[in-house]
Amino acid sequence: MTITPRRLFHLIALPALAVAQLSAQGLSADQVIAKNVEAKGGMAKLKAIKSIRITGKAAFGPMDAPFVLEQKRPGCFMQDVTVQNMHLIEAFDGKSGWTINPFAGYGGKKDPELMDADGLKNAEQQADLDGPLVDYRDKGHKVEYQGKEDVDGSPCHKLKVTLKNGNIQTLFLDADSFLEVKQTSKRMVRGTEMETETIIGDYKEEGGVMMAHSMEMGAKGRPEKQKLTIEKVDINPTIEDAKFKMPEKKAEPAPATEKKAEPAKPPVAEKKG
Repeated sequence: MTITPRRLFHLIALPALAVAQLSAQGLSADQVIAKNVEAKGGMAKLKAIKSIRITGKAAFGPMDAPFVLEQKRPGCFMQDVTVQNMHLIEAFDGKSGWTINPFAGYGGKKDPELMDADGLKNAEQQADLDGPLVDYRDKGHKVEYQGKEDVDGSPCHKLKVTLKNGNIQTLFLDADSFLEVKQTSKRMVRGTEMETETIIGDYKEEGGVMMAHSMEMGAKGRPEKQKLTIEKVDINPTIEDAKFKMPEKKAEPAPATEKKAEPAKPPVAEKKG
């Protein structure tokens, strides 16, 4: 499960089949995915999670930014990141995505705005509570097994995932545990391809499911990294659907009308006795 403070957050294309390329050990993409699901706790426990609330912090150099991520089936999410006492919010209600960005443009934006096409793609991706591997055929994704590759000296199974929306992820699953330890992603941001790299670790059991509690991410090839630490996970909290809906913009106050000054009255002549 990948979390970002901004958006971190599966669209148009034709359904695709997995390319079941056999490795030297005889594993196919589907077999690696099955072992990944089993390692996380099994399909039944994964599907038993109907909603989730994750609380943590994102570290940007010396600054920490608390965040709350909420997800709910079948495809809703909201991410609220607090930076300098201001809330950066992204949400998707299953159909439309919106954001409140107090840092955008001159003076920021305090009213909700609809996401652009690239933002909407990533919001739908973020709203997938199970991640791209589970039921990938039904979601219209394509998965290719690309053999083994070392990550920090440890052998990993490498899966290339072409999402239905055209974004590409490469997942590295530890050869022993079959849990994700690294992910690279390619996606379009305002017409420019961006490639990010995420190191994943500190797995803990939450509601019978193994979940990563530490992620370090950044643009591939750049030294600047952002570290996410998950502090609390609530399984199946009650979250109303209305929370994911875009709120109405606040009505602008009517401009104050200036009161026109009354013309001065001429002095009354004093009557002489």
